[in-house]
Amino acid sequence: MDKKYVVGIDIGGTNTVFGIVDARGNVLAKSSVKTAVHQDVNLYINDIYEEFLKIAKDFGGIGNIRGIGIGAPNGNYYTGNIEFAPNLIWKGIVPLSKLVSEKFGVPAVVTNDANAAAIGEMTYGAARGMKNFIIITLGTGVGSGIVIDGKLVYGHDGFAGELGHTCSVRENGRQCGCGRKGCLETYASANGLARTAREFIETRKEPSLLRNIPCESITSKDVYEAAKQGDKLAIEIFEFTGKILGEALSDFVAFSAPEAIILFGGLAKSGDFIIKPTVEHMEKNLLVLWKNKVKVLFSALKEADAAILGAGALTWEV
Repeated sequence: MDKKYVVGIDIGGTNTVFGIVDARGNVLAKSSVKTAVHQDVNLYINDIYEEFLKIAKDFGGIGNIRGIGIGAPNGNYYTGNIEFAPNLIWKGIVPLSKLVSEKFGVPAVVTNDANAAAIGEMTYGAARGMKNFIIITLGTGVGSGIVIDGKLVYGHDGFAGELGHTCSVRENGRQCGCGRKGCLETYASANGLARTAREFIETRKEPSLLRNIPCESITSKDVYEAAKQGDKLAIEIFEFTGKILGEALSDFVAFSAPEAIILFGGLAKSGDFIIKPTVEHMEKNLLVLWKNKVKVLFSALKEADAAILGAGALTWEV
């Protein structure tokens, strides 16, 4: 029997989502498990396997699976390991592809979660037909996947493309979870925008709907909802964030000359509130060589499926 399907697994710090994917990029069935409750990675893999068997019944079971692709924080495509992921419960080096392959009896491939999103976008989404693009994931943190000449950039050690941890955006800026200061992630992520909102509320005196929310509880969604109602301070928070992101994107253009930069993740759902100031400040800071040549697009994939599709797409050539 030809093996018709692949499995894509998206590992997050709290939840892991996985699905069965066909060659056309349809997610045929999905399930999830809790990540953080498993101190033992072997028990975690057992849990995924048991849940997988439940959804695989209608698709020929494990015998019809070609391979498994996994997108994970600090996932290394070269080694198949998760290496020193700060937001996962397992510390040090975890030989994930080896453990998953042994449990399922099929090949397994691991990559960084943002790289998985880039592969999904290139295979099924807004970057179809593009050979040079960057995807920026604006979620809890800022991730990135860089494609040059049709190939995902991994670097010599498998960890290339950590654009969220470029720290030239603000010298001696905000403390980042990576241990450094001023990383893009601390400003342009959903958490970074919420952090800006709290700073503005504490240091500014303008009226704002955000003042009706306990300062420490303000989220990026709260800022978006206020901006939709015309709240001037909330709109200014987006403009501040977009300025920093746009300046950073102008630097990213200089090293890879992408056809497009694709924004993905929760903060990208803010639409024009984030993209207008981002594009304005990117164009303002671009070298004349690239002015008005680089598109800034939103992802064409459903957020719930993008990482599953990208991780799954890794395995078609296994």
